[in-house]
Amino acid sequence: MSRYLPMGMLLWATMLVTTPVLATEVPAPIAWSALSARDQGLLKPFRDRWDKLSPERQHHLQRGAERWQHMTPDQRQRARKAFRRWKSLPPERKARIRERHQRFMAMSPEQRARLRKRFLWFKNLPPERREALREKWKNMTPAEREALREKWRKRREHHRNHHKGPQTEPPTTSPPSTRQDDARPAPAVRANP
Repeated sequence: MSRYLPMGMLLWATMLVTTPVLATEVPAPIAWSALSARDQGLLKPFRDRWDKLSPERQHHLQRGAERWQHMTPDQRQRARKAFRRWKSLPPERKARIRERHQRFMAMSPEQRARLRKRFLWFKNLPPERREALREKWKNMTPAEREALREKWRKRREHHRNHHKGPQTEPPTTSPPSTRQDDARPAPAVRANP
């Protein structure tokens, strides 16, 4: 592979690091000459049209180049593989992924953390269990799915309200034991000969 990133791969890498830009926050454009020599090397395919890119896009590309520089060879290889998969997807699938990404980025940090936790839980299930759950979800009506979501919301709320744990400081010493088997004698200490 050449020393600079293929344009499409860099676009894919920036999608991983993008964050929503607030409407009130408009970044300043980045002059090509303000980029480091390494960034310029990685972003070489964009040189001729750099000034035509939006400031947001320039910042995303710069962050993607910085991230690429800090990746291990293994991480770069995985990124290349993921990019090849991305390129092979049909346009409608890409559009669906982009829409889901935008929804994810619009979530609160707590919602994102919850979603990541659920994803990891699902990912760690045995394959046959994952497939059974997918099939069950696929066969549900929209009303059944919404009822299940509502059940999950209620369960989460119940857990939040009833399982917070003690609000006071935990004791610094353990209470004395009342169990017989806890009253064992201390082990004998052998004297040095």
